Amino acid sequence: MTHPTHAQANAVVRPARPIRLYRFALSGHCHRIELMLNLLDLPYENVDVDLATGEHRQPAFLAINAFGQVPAIDDEGVVLSDSNAILVYLASRYDANHAWLPREPLAAANVQRWLSVAAGDLAFGPAAARVAVVFKRPGDTTAMIERATLLLTRMETHLAAAQASPFLTGATPTIADIACYTYLAHAPEGNVSLQPYGAVRAWLARIESLPRFVPMASTACGLNAA
Repeated sequence: MTHPTHAQANAVVRPARPIRLYRFALSGHCHRIELMLNLLDLPYENVDVDLATGEHRQPAFLAINAFGQVPAIDDEGVVLSDSNAILVYLASRYDANHAWLPREPLAAANVQRWLSVAAGDLAFGPAAARVAVVFKRPGDTTAMIERATLLLTRMETHLAAAQASPFLTGATPTIADIACYTYLAHAPEGNVSLQPYGAVRAWLARIESLPRFVPMASTACGLNAA
């Protein structure tokens, strides 16, 4: 199966030196950025931040991101944090065709809608459930799973209704798809089943078939533990 490659092969502007990605390897927010860097075929280097020892709360890292959160990037002196903000930056700076982040008003608004979903229902549903299980964090996992199920049901309806639009906002992938991909692909680690959602699973497969796709490592937790 082939899909439009549009901007993946057209990052005409390139940084003079590799972009530094400050990350935690099992963070879906960080994986969004690593995936986007690969899809844009940009040079980068990972700088792993040891969250377990509190490295993200030390002065050296707080000078990079005062909120003490990963991911963050350093692109030739441009230091930026927040995964969705970084996606916007990378697409705006390095996608000469404006396919990953369209400029047309309605298309841009549709992308922003899904970025809001990624920061809202996705973050507090499947992402939170995965964090609770994988990292043994306290929380109301029942409510998290219910929120994840509602989100997946809505996405299933959206994707099934738009059969001619294989991605969230149309015929080609945008940063909306990248922002939503990782935590849904890894939802089973938080005891959220993807089996009832055929259209969602097909969408995940389409992203995984994009040139230069890179996965995030899975954990043997939740539904993956069996």
